[in-house]
Amino acid sequence: MSARKAIFVVNRNRAEAIEAEANIKSHLTGFEFVEDGDAEIVIVLGGDGTILRGAVIARRLGAPLLGINLGRVGFLAEVKKFSIEETAKAILDQSYSIDQRMTLEYKVMRNESEVASGWALNEITIERNGTTMVELFLQIDHRPISSWWCDGLIVATPTGSTAYAFSAGGPIIWPEAEVLVVTPIAAHALFTKPLVISPKSEITIDVESSDALVSADS
Repeated sequence: MSARKAIFVVNRNRAEAIEAEANIKSHLTGFEFVEDGDAEIVIVLGGDGTILRGAVIARRLGAPLLGINLGRVGFLAEVKKFSIEETAKAILDQSYSIDQRMTLEYKVMRNESEVASGWALNEITIERNGTTMVELFLQIDHRPISSWWCDGLIVATPTGSTAYAFSAGGPIIWPEAEVLVVTPIAAHALFTKPLVISPKSEITIDVESSDALVSADS
């Protein structure tokens, strides 16, 4: 009988994460631990930054991701470190449920040509690339919404609503809610409130100043 496979993504700057990795591996009898290729689960030991790295792997494989919080923030983690033994048993028995999370896709267009694309679990941000504010024009489903001079604009999933968008004044969205939130950053305008919109909407942001920086999950 072939071994079951799991991938570990660990914050190796934290001694407790390395210790926890050895601990949980010792409980996963019959598993082979691989760095790439097929795996039935991706197990992350760390904070939100580590989980975002694990999400890239899990998305590519189509495998579930389990986050065990050993970091400072841990909004994405589902399991606290004191329940490692119980978690290992759940993995062995496959007695866990899968929580689907929304992701974002983006394209960068220049002169009607696509020059970049990607995806994000938390948020996609367009922000100033220097000391001067950036001018952004927001459209949703081809309908003009507003134009701002601002530090930037965040488009976040419910998962990402507790990250950068929350720091910029956006609402906390329950993970199961099927919505997106658009939040201006330090906008020089009267209308600067976050917008909660459908995940089926197409969001277009025109950069009307000389340049801007686009980032996905930082």
